[in-house]
Amino acid sequence: MSSTLLEVTRACHEEVERLERLIVKDFQNEPASGKDRLFQSHRVRNMIDQVTSTTLKLVYLPSPRTVFPIMFLIAEVFFRFPANQTTVLWQVEIYEDKDSARKDEIAALGGQTATGTNVFSAFYDRLKEIREYHRRHPAARVVDANEEYEEVLKEEPRIEFTGEEAFGRYLDMHELYNEYINSKFAEPIEYSAYLDVFSQPHKIARKLKMTRQYGEYLEKLLEYLLYFFERTEPLQDLDRIFSKVTTEFEEQWADGKVEGWENEGKENGHISAQPAVIDLDYYSAVEELMGVGPERLKEALAALGLKTGGTVQQRAERLFLTKHTPLERLDRKHFVKGSRGSEQNGVAAAPQQAESLKEIALLETKIIKLCDLLHETIVRTKENIEKKQALTYEEMEAEREEEEIQADTESDDDEQQIYNPLKLPMGWDGKPIPYWLYKLHGLGQEFKCEICGNHSYWGRRAYERHFKEWRHQHGMRCLGIPNTKNFNEITSIEEAKELWEGIQERQGVNKWRPDLEEEYEDKEGNIYNKKTYTDLQRQGLI
Repeated sequence: MSSTLLEVTRACHEEVERLERLIVKDFQNEPASGKDRLFQSHRVRNMIDQVTSTTLKLVYLPSPRTVFPIMFLIAEVFFRFPANQTTVLWQVEIYEDKDSARKDEIAALGGQTATGTNVFSAFYDRLKEIREYHRRHPAARVVDANEEYEEVLKEEPRIEFTGEEAFGRYLDMHELYNEYINSKFAEPIEYSAYLDVFSQPHKIARKLKMTRQYGEYLEKLLEYLLYFFERTEPLQDLDRIFSKVTTEFEEQWADGKVEGWENEGKENGHISAQPAVIDLDYYSAVEELMGVGPERLKEALAALGLKTGGTVQQRAERLFLTKHTPLERLDRKHFVKGSRGSEQNGVAAAPQQAESLKEIALLETKIIKLCDLLHETIVRTKENIEKKQALTYEEMEAEREEEEIQADTESDDDEQQIYNPLKLPMGWDGKPIPYWLYKLHGLGQEFKCEICGNHSYWGRRAYERHFKEWRHQHGMRCLGIPNTKNFNEITSIEEAKELWEGIQERQGVNKWRPDLEEEYEDKEGNIYNKKTYTDLQRQGLI
């Protein structure tokens, strides 16, 4: 029944409008938990994709006069035009009717033929076609499409997360962390410290960034952050965000204001790729070249891909060889293994190396932007790691089960909003506790702990309990102080340090000193300490 161009067009319009109404209806339902919010975002994302694909059908509807391969045309439109311009595109393409297929069908419905206009003949031909269809399909029934689409609002899309990511609550950076600490451009650090460092690539020395290993690390880091962001924020338009980032980067790069790459060898809007190359035209002998110094010689040799070892004279001789001999004619024994210096000289490689440095700087800029968008997740991940370091395996398992139970209760609780104007804490039944109980426990009293990072605790009971919890234990561990009963009620970092110094001094006074307290007895029964006894024995008096 939907064999005509107009019928297919009408069906596509109907599907698009129905999907738009479903998106509005889904957004009207407030998610009960973070998990439900994530499901809702992915449902809407899938419906938007369906709208886009249906719109692409409207762009190039197959007709008898279509002579181009349909898939190539759809691919051309899809990659040439962004999604927000697709609606305008199909309006222009379909209703311009370049092949006149739409015009012919409208004329046929009006009974216009080559011999003239016959409305009744066109009507009865259409009626005959409909009866013939129902004769061939007697069991055909009208399907309510709304019921099928309503099921879409109840489905839970499948989203892949690792156990460490906890359904999008935390980042799983362990693989990237292992690559980072085993690289030559980084120092061995703990995982919690890496969560602070990976979002600040501009703090790495520039000379360490000119390696393939660093570029591959940045590509893997950007790939993971993109994949995580697409899973947790499916409704964000990353193409638009990165388009703006790239535009701003090009302007800053031309002005030499990119963070970590500011005004170092800036030439004609580009960063010089070889600031360490020495102009050998100013030197006529090896002895003159030795006056440059070992470090400058080492940098110049490394920039050309030559070996950098040996004494100052050997380095100068090796570099001086390049004054009259092109790099491609030098003996390969002078080059570092795997270096491309034997294939092309440094001057020719400069534009290519400058372009690679620009690509690295752009990767860093994109990573910094993604880290800004994922700032809350990064902070939450670091807090989770610090918390897990202070818990035993049994405590971690118990907490995980408690979180699962809490998530289930949150998703099942679809009751109306609880009236709580005094903002009282919730009790075990999910309702605000009585006001008299709130005053009895002093829950309106705030206690701050500097050791816990100025975290606030409400009520005396929560304040006393926190001295045994993971946050306070982690803070004491960072200070290098054992979390014993001696430090209860101590919340100031200075007070904790002073008390620890006093305890160490007292332990030094009460310490066992064998030279003075260990006793010895001579043949006559006289008692001496160890020091006195050994002195008298050396003098031959005992």
